[in-house]
Amino acid sequence: MIAAPAAQPPGRVGFVIARKAMRLAVDRNRLRRKLRETVRAARPAIEAFDVIVRVRRSVARAEIGAAAAEAPRLLAKLLAPR
Repeated sequence: MIAAPAAQPPGRVGFVIARKAMRLAVDRNRLRRKLRETVRAARPAIEAFDVIVRVRRSVARAEIGAAAAEAPRLLAKLLAPR
């Protein structure tokens, strides 16, 4: 996850899931939908940031739920006071 202060409120969120990471478009879209729901749940708190969620390593179809479950942890880390 890459985050920066939002250029204009509200912040934007983008997803980068390469074909190398997930071969089938159906699987990439399924993961993107799950990630979008996670971001939607955290939306009021993350509006101050522009966020890019990037899947870097390959994810099997059976691991889509585990990959999506990692997103709330990363968002909480972003919002934690420093």
